[in-house]
Amino acid sequence: MGIKGIWKWAVAGALYFWSLAAWAEYKLNLQTPQTLLGEKIYDLHTIITVICFVIFIGVFGFMFYAVFKHRKSVGHKAAQFHENIVVEVAWTLIPAAILVAMAVPATGTLIAMRDTSEPDLTIKATGYQWKWGYDYLKGEGEGISFYSTLSTPRAQIDGRDVAGRNANPNYLLEVDNHVVVPVGKKVRVLTTAADVLHAWYVPALAVKQDAVPGFIRDTWFKAEKAGIYRGQCAELCGKDHGFMPIVVEVMEQAQYTAWASAQQKKVAAAKVDPNKTWTPEELKAHGEKVYAQNCVACHQATGMGVPGAFPALSGSKVVNGPAADQIKLVLNGKQGTAMNAFKHLSDADLAGVITYTRNSWNNKVGDATTPADIKAARN
Repeated sequence: MGIKGIWKWAVAGALYFWSLAAWAEYKLNLQTPQTLLGEKIYDLHTIITVICFVIFIGVFGFMFYAVFKHRKSVGHKAAQFHENIVVEVAWTLIPAAILVAMAVPATGTLIAMRDTSEPDLTIKATGYQWKWGYDYLKGEGEGISFYSTLSTPRAQIDGRDVAGRNANPNYLLEVDNHVVVPVGKKVRVLTTAADVLHAWYVPALAVKQDAVPGFIRDTWFKAEKAGIYRGQCAELCGKDHGFMPIVVEVMEQAQYTAWASAQQKKVAAAKVDPNKTWTPEELKAHGEKVYAQNCVACHQATGMGVPGAFPALSGSKVVNGPAADQIKLVLNGKQGTAMNAFKHLSDADLAGVITYTRNSWNNKVGDATTPADIKAARN
């Protein structure tokens, strides 16, 4: 290819990349803030960026001017001098003044970010590999508890449904259970983790906080507009790090009150008496619900798993082997695999799901695991 050919391709490429179609989805800035704190952060970001840009233009502009104006080719000779008090004072005081000017708005914003006092609602967010667990601890909706898991179809993730993936506006940013909060209320979020480091991050709400095992961290937000806001775990937490999104649904007060009431009724109805004596049929029925909430995404409703990614439970040697081995695996998980620990589930939940898997599909073990068995294994 000659020079003319290269030039034509360069021009064509430049025109393509600068076309409106090519840059329609290209975004350089932060997401549009939906909280007053987010607006402060956005404004601070803009101010600091402008200051840095002005400094960049000033410094490099002066430098290039000096190099060009005093170049040797026009006969300029380098001046010999040792020091200049005025210049040294200037390049000390001017940067100091700039830093103070930047520190004043930054300090105010940072203080506001850390002020988690007097919340209207407190929610604990617990990171697991790879899902989020939520507990409403204070305020309207107290007592609500649920897990939030990626709901993007596995076929889209594995590339078996490319058309569906391309048509899905929320690919890898959708979950089965949203975090629901009322508009205009201060929400304090307590973050922790059950296994490794995670981070609870929703850009539009200007909230990001690490979730550290064994520690409780906190942050807050107050959404000014009803809507659905999406985020993701922002800490590299393992193999499926990209598969644990966060979805916050902000409702008007009346809608939120109705939602909270309905959820509290569900919690009350699903509450299990720890002293209940279970029949095998009851354990299996309860376990089927637990399986649908926690296991079906990987092992599938058929129990056949996903070849090459998640093992089948139907016909599994572990599931059809001694119950103690399966209990140990479910409680503690297995390092180096996608099988994480499920010790955060209740004794009744674990007893139910183990009983269900051992007596479903091609598995016909015929035994039943009781909550007492799980309790003994924990100890």
